[in-house]
Amino acid sequence: MAPRSPKKVVLAYSGGLDTSVILRWLIETHRCEVIAFCADLGQGEELLTVRDKALKTGAARAFVEDVREEFVRDFVFPMLRATAVYEGGYLLGTSIARPLIAKRQVEIALREGADAVAHGATGKGNDQVRFELAYAALAPQLAVIAPWREWELDSRSALIAFAQRHDIPVPVTADRPYSTDRNLFHVSYEGGILEDPWAEPPPKMFLLTASPEDAPDVPAQVTLDFEAGNPVAVDGRPLGPVELLERLNGLGAAHGIGRVDLVENRYVGMKSRGVYETPGGTILHAAHRALESLTLDREVLHLRDSLTPRYAEMIYYGYWFSPERAALQRLMDEAQQDVTGTVRLKLYKGGISVLGRKSPRSLYRPDFATFEADQVYRQKDAEGFINLNALRLKIRALRDRRG
Repeated sequence: MAPRSPKKVVLAYSGGLDTSVILRWLIETHRCEVIAFCADLGQGEELLTVRDKALKTGAARAFVEDVREEFVRDFVFPMLRATAVYEGGYLLGTSIARPLIAKRQVEIALREGADAVAHGATGKGNDQVRFELAYAALAPQLAVIAPWREWELDSRSALIAFAQRHDIPVPVTADRPYSTDRNLFHVSYEGGILEDPWAEPPPKMFLLTASPEDAPDVPAQVTLDFEAGNPVAVDGRPLGPVELLERLNGLGAAHGIGRVDLVENRYVGMKSRGVYETPGGTILHAAHRALESLTLDREVLHLRDSLTPRYAEMIYYGYWFSPERAALQRLMDEAQQDVTGTVRLKLYKGGISVLGRKSPRSLYRPDFATFEADQVYRQKDAEGFINLNALRLKIRALRDRRG
């Protein structure tokens, strides 16, 4: 629960309607100093005016910090090593950004001597949980202010009216009647016209990807190199995390890769519809799985795959800084030690095909797998193996026959 009169608050600020209104509302309601913090996660031109807008709206100070390298290296890549996908379709682009934003927000709050932090997540969504679990794990002494759970501004029209009264610029939304969240890994869309799960997303909505129908008629090929589960090069060219993801985003977007439309289960108990564009991430997942098929032991792969849904839930639900996620990450990373090699993919009109994979750590042995004559595998040995595994089935059948 937030204190009655916080003296200094660090607000997770995006420059959009909600957080702009929140900034002014905090000043007026709590009579406190507000510091705006915006994390540069790859939003692009959206950030050009954020600092000036925060200061004009009343922020005492405003920080816009480039955390793209940390985001990809320390958040996206560990998630990729675990092959995390929520409910079979969502690659967790928004979910994985929140713990990093909260981490830097807390660090600024401690540095600036703030006694509270605030966010713009609604009381219906997942983000409120993600932010506040991170705050609790990193700085439990800070008070938390969640305006959407306190104020009487309960609709978009109420927010717009508040903004107009306080000369806060309101984004034109008639052409884009839905909310978006963008970072280097993805763009998400929800709300507005997307709240009808029968309605097709408007083609002009998508910011990154070409529609598969309009993608080039000639497929593209790309090779990716991995070391211990981390992507390190594209087409033989070593790249840092940010450059690598940017390169794959551009390539995937041009060929219509990475669009997903799904209805997901929020942590708070309701279903919601989300539409996502994750071009580079989709390519990375496909290549990573292809290389794992070559390099991971069968039982390690199956064990890892049985734990992946739980790991994805931890990220989606906001438990990035939990001890269970850290423990599971160690297991995931241990399983990745042999995931080194190269994968070749074909990209064509929204689809990804694996053309080839190779690895110095490969467990694939042609001399064992061949259908031709070989000297290393005695086919007769399979008879005893089958008989032992069939024994319980035979006993059951004999019992039932007697009955």
